[in-house]
Amino acid sequence: MARGALTAVIALLALAQAGAAPLEFSLVEAQVLQARDGLPNTFAKLEAGEEVRVAYLGGSITAAPGWRPMTTEWLRESYPRAQIVEIDAAIGGTGSPLGVFRLGQDVLRHDPDVLFVEFAVNDSGQDPLVIWRAMEGIVRQAWRADPAMDICFVYTITASIAPALREGLCPSAASADEYLAAHYGIPSINVALPIVQAEAQGELVIAPSADAPEDAMVFADDGVHPTMEGHRLYADTVVGSLTALRGVGAPGPRELPPPMVEDNWEGARLAPIEPWMLSTGWTRLGEGDDVAPHFVKQMPEMWEAATPGESLSFRFQGTTVGLYDIVGPDGGQVWARIDGQESGPIPRFDSFCSYHRLNTLELASGLPDGVHTIEVTLDAEQPDRSSVTDQTRNEPGFDPARYDGTVLRVGAIMLIGEILPPE
Repeated sequence: MARGALTAVIALLALAQAGAAPLEFSLVEAQVLQARDGLPNTFAKLEAGEEVRVAYLGGSITAAPGWRPMTTEWLRESYPRAQIVEIDAAIGGTGSPLGVFRLGQDVLRHDPDVLFVEFAVNDSGQDPLVIWRAMEGIVRQAWRADPAMDICFVYTITASIAPALREGLCPSAASADEYLAAHYGIPSINVALPIVQAEAQGELVIAPSADAPEDAMVFADDGVHPTMEGHRLYADTVVGSLTALRGVGAPGPRELPPPMVEDNWEGARLAPIEPWMLSTGWTRLGEGDDVAPHFVKQMPEMWEAATPGESLSFRFQGTTVGLYDIVGPDGGQVWARIDGQESGPIPRFDSFCSYHRLNTLELASGLPDGVHTIEVTLDAEQPDRSSVTDQTRNEPGFDPARYDGTVLRVGAIMLIGEILPPE
């Protein structure tokens, strides 16, 4: 499947897994549409004039008011008798390793009929095996919840991953997704490929360039997030592909095939923070807080600790655990103790923390499936904030007090397993 010079750079990876033969990975040929088993249940409901609930799971490119609402609007215009309900489950800066944990909360509880998954950009740089575990977990969770749900993968572009596409290949993350899509018969729409084709014709540049043709459209001012014109190109490709998918496949429930990756994250979920897990200095944030109301859609509950020494601790039986949390200007750093082994300090601050945003604190993955103890403690020291403050201190309105604090804000536990009651 793979070709071109980039294939020589990306060697075949033997990804062994317990109880299964090794999986070989290489870049695959890019095609705008891989129809596979289609979206037959969705089109059957659309043509019958029924309610169709359309979910979009992805990162900032999908969260933007662009290809997602444009696609929804096309469905409404094309099927006026159907009632189209949009489920926006996109969160900027996040990939499939978080998406698989939040799928139940953000998507499945809304009973979607069709699910578009867009993580090929934010999964860039991930080990293909991590992508397979997460994306296969999304697919298997979705079809266990509703075997009639249709799924479609969507692959977007950034300037950094464009070189593979210029050689006619899917970049690494999209290639990994294609292995899964082929295994499960899931259609995929590569909205990135027409962009590099238009670039080759001199019609656009993906990012601003001094040597770009004068009349070339700039697709994305930052090389990542499309302009509205760029989003329209994405939407046109999606619409054309959906039109081509009409009549493909037979409606009906699907039978789950054996998993492609035995240790996929089908069991991933978000578990609530319980008061008994917390030391006495934690506060459950409400509407009057400066941070929590901005995230209430994605994080309905948020707990905050700001005093060094405050801790969160619990036991669980399972294999994987983390925290769904917030990083930001006043974010502190923590020490994590898993089964008595301590690591840290782990900052809840990074080079993008001139504002607060959703994040994940990964604690342990691939543990033996047994009982494990977790303790996360807030450190007295603050993380190094110079990566942000050195860039912003001379800007109008800079307030050093915003970058002072040892705060930990947590919304849920990311879990593959079960929380055990306190001893």
